Amino acid sequence: MVFKKLLGAFGVGGPSVDTVLSNPNTRPGLTLEGQVHILGGDHDVEIEQVALGLVTRVEVESGDANYDATVEFHRIAVAGRFALKKGERKEIPFQFPVPWETPVTDVYGQRLHGMTMGLRTELAVARAVDKGDLDPVHVHPLPAQERILDAFTGLGFRFKSADLERGRIRGLNQTLPFYQEIEFWPAPQYSGSINEVELTFVADQHGVDVVLEFDKRGGFFTGGHDAFGRFRVEHATVDQTDWAAVVDGWVRQATERYSSFRASHGFHGGGHGSKGHGRGIGVGGAIAGAGAGLLGGMVLGEAMEGMFDGGGEDFGDFGGE
Repeated sequence: MVFKKLLGAFGVGGPSVDTVLSNPNTRPGLTLEGQVHILGGDHDVEIEQVALGLVTRVEVESGDANYDATVEFHRIAVAGRFALKKGERKEIPFQFPVPWETPVTDVYGQRLHGMTMGLRTELAVARAVDKGDLDPVHVHPLPAQERILDAFTGLGFRFKSADLERGRIRGLNQTLPFYQEIEFWPAPQYSGSINEVELTFVADQHGVDVVLEFDKRGGFFTGGHDAFGRFRVEHATVDQTDWAAVVDGWVRQATERYSSFRASHGFHGGGHGSKGHGRGIGVGGAIAGAGAGLLGGMVLGEAMEGMFDGGGEDFGDFGGE
């Protein structure tokens, strides 16, 4: 990579910075390793700090307007104050921890349409700050996430798109103020009752919470509504599970339980619930038999209304040094 001049903040002849990743491919919970290369300019300067931050694009709902925002969601300082002489070269090795909740950007070696991720280098000189370098990062799924995605495609679901939405999922120990939605067109065997499926992962060091939203087809007398299911998968049980059978059970029982709930409560008509603002009705299904025991901790069978909260922290509160 070539050095990128920081002309905006420091003026012509200032220092330049280039960050080189040993491997841009990673997974949630792992680390990115590399070196920050700094080249002194035409005069001596005092570097106040060198910091790295993971940045991505997040969809924001604000009133009736939707827009995308570039968001830094995790940040560390890799060097404090030091003197940089004219023309001096300095190399700073680093290990950057990737948060467990980092969204997936690549599956089967291909970038998910709609996903962006990069590691940004920030160089501060005499109270001037410049976002000096941006390197693409490829985040691959954890084994549990990969098995579930494999099961969806194996059952005939077709990938539609992926995005990040500002908000929090109530009832989960979510640390980032946004969540990822991976959207699928339904497999033929479910297409009569489902328009699409949205899949969300919230991972931690012990396992992954899986949240499914089903955009239901409405009948002649009933409008389409969202149905929710929430499940917990422990990392230790990943290789002990028939994921095709489990995912099929998730889809069938969540939609069947939702239909029964609507019939017993006399719901007719109505509009589509909005996940971002926590309106809409959600009911999870329960899986019987050995599959449930293997998952160890599924949270099901409860009304999930308002599970997705469009509020949350301001983007300026992300990260922390």
